[in-house]
Amino acid sequence: MEETSTDPIPTPRLLLRPLDRAGARRILAGRPGPADRWEPGYPDAGDRAGAERFLRVWAEHGEPGPFGAYEILLRADGRAIGGAGFHGPADARGRVTVGYGLVPAARGLGYAAEALRGLLEHARRHGARGVDGDTDLTNTASQRVMAAAGMRCVRQDGRLRYYAASWTAR
Repeated sequence: MEETSTDPIPTPRLLLRPLDRAGARRILAGRPGPADRWEPGYPDAGDRAGAERFLRVWAEHGEPGPFGAYEILLRADGRAIGGAGFHGPADARGRVTVGYGLVPAARGLGYAAEALRGLLEHARRHGARGVDGDTDLTNTASQRVMAAAGMRCVRQDGRLRYYAASWTAR
């Protein structure tokens, strides 16, 4: 794996491994490398969109440091079960936007909320003033994930529900 300036983010059951450009290209191509252990269904369209966004951010801003993309791995066996991460660097207000997704077999087990809690703490430790996310009005599972991770619903429109977590930067 090529070097990144970010260490993996450990949680009790997961390891969020920073994505690098080679990994993002493998995800876009749907072809795992020799060391990759992908759960069936990974990567999906959301993972490919995240990898594409990651490569675009890297091209526009350089290596994203702590606010990049991550593969969600099970600590027990190293299998990739999804992706999570930030959509880019912090904005002028010090806020970052987050996204996540899991393969169907890993849903409903608390992994998404656990990964999101890891990202929230990571963002706070690296100086972000807050984290934003959104989900379709009909995606109640994702709404439950954000609430379980400590985010609160701040508004909605005709299509999306918006969530946020905020704290005082250190």
